Amino acid sequence: MNHPDMPPARRVKCGEVTLSVHEAGPEDGVPVLLLHGWPELALSWARQIEDLAGAGYRVIAPDNRGFGASDVPHEVEAYGIDHLVGDYTGLLDALGIEKAVWVGHDWGGIAMWHAAALKPERFLGAAGVCTPHLPRGSKPPTEVLEGMAGEEHYIIRFQDEDFDDFWKGREEAFFAFVFMPPPPTGELDKLPASVTHLPRRFERWLERGGLKSEADCVVPAHLRARYAKAYAHTGFRGGFNWYRNLDANWQRMAGVDLRLKMPCKMISAEADFMLPPKLAQFMPVLCSDLDMDVIAEVGHWVQYEAPDQLSAQLIDWLGRRFGKG
Repeated sequence: MNHPDMPPARRVKCGEVTLSVHEAGPEDGVPVLLLHGWPELALSWARQIEDLAGAGYRVIAPDNRGFGASDVPHEVEAYGIDHLVGDYTGLLDALGIEKAVWVGHDWGGIAMWHAAALKPERFLGAAGVCTPHLPRGSKPPTEVLEGMAGEEHYIIRFQDEDFDDFWKGREEAFFAFVFMPPPPTGELDKLPASVTHLPRRFERWLERGGLKSEADCVVPAHLRARYAKAYAHTGFRGGFNWYRNLDANWQRMAGVDLRLKMPCKMISAEADFMLPPKLAQFMPVLCSDLDMDVIAEVGHWVQYEAPDQLSAQLIDWLGRRFGKG
């Protein structure tokens, strides 16, 4: 499988922080902002950067605040949703871009959908990859998650700042573990709540000998090594701090109108057991202009598991709604 090289990064002052940003494609192309999730980096978009730029779009892919070569503030509060949204609007300001198509995967999708509600004037369109636009729940997210899967749910474990060094010195093993392929689609509804107990599962995986074959990982070894090197440098705290603001963000979004009028795209992954396609069921109510697709038989790491299909779906939608690059 072809894994293209990333375009060179430059550091861009975006207001409160400086982000490491990869850019490709013609400057007069329709701007497309790609936002990665946890525990990824802008690197996860390598194929989409190449494909979208080749189709004539102006592609902008930062390492998020707290990740990779971008600034990594220490304070938990520095990762609240207004700070994160401000990073991206500040980046667009720095690049002289009024509006862009925002595309987000995993946490990048959560930040993107929140931004679409808070700053719709900065959007041409919004596309979620795996991460749907959800209504605001009636209870704080951590209360819901702990009720579903107990204190060992990875997001509950991440709330404890003593957890910051859990994977320190074990970065290579962690990325071999976390980038495992998904279970068969027919088994998704049978998975126990313990599937969310990532730290405990990681320890048991190590006890069983760790990675046995490269076929047991969807990201090749040379790219996993790049992730491991980046996280060995920054640590994991920055990413954890995104999770530590879940309840604060829930409070912040109280009273915000979540109905979106810009063109929206949802690309689900059929075998994503963390963000299954059924979670997108509310989107037709929240998004008045919505296009939905599901990529069959792939899991959460869709950029690596189905890069051609993902790029094709994005380019098709972009072309239909915003023109050819």
